[in-house]
Amino acid sequence: MKAPLHAAGLRILGGVQESGSTLFLIGPDGARFWRIFQQSAEALDGLADPVDRYSTRTLTKIARATGSEACFPFGGPPFMPFVTWALASGRCFQSPVQLLVHAELGLFTSFRGALRFGGHLPLPAPSQNPCDTCTGKPCLSACPAAALTAQNYNVAACHKFLDSKGGESCMARGCAVRRACPIGQAERPKAQSAFHMSYFHKRAAK
Repeated sequence: MKAPLHAAGLRILGGVQESGSTLFLIGPDGARFWRIFQQSAEALDGLADPVDRYSTRTLTKIARATGSEACFPFGGPPFMPFVTWALASGRCFQSPVQLLVHAELGLFTSFRGALRFGGHLPLPAPSQNPCDTCTGKPCLSACPAAALTAQNYNVAACHKFLDSKGGESCMARGCAVRRACPIGQAERPKAQSAFHMSYFHKRAAK
């Protein structure tokens, strides 16, 4: 399974066992994912939701080849419980600002899908919560709009800030809170962050 995931720019971020099956959570493999995705048909056809469509095509193909079932965090409602699975994996945790934080990817954690296999298979080993040893907790004070805090996430305030002159940095480089996390800063190219911020901005405006 690792070879076809690697070829698609993906990696296993964790796993859980439930109801007699094993589910592996799949996410981008750092900057490799963006380089590979940019050469894909989905990135070049100009149609909507290219990353989701690329994830669907590649993971469905891998699922067929490995005898597993592909699951996705998009396409709902209803939506599959990816946050619940992530927290149960022992490799993702709730950060001080409530966002999921991964032991290796920090606040740039994202899931492109999951592969479910029948039976109980070996899982990636649990990790220590990186926030437990983080000095200063920079994520708590990083939001320039004070929209993402330990208390809540004010989506309207975030969106309003992104529309302003001050929001240009977040739009071009990615969320300041996510960038403040000392873990995983090299995992997300600026072009990828800009793409996702633009996507978020468009959806929030609807």
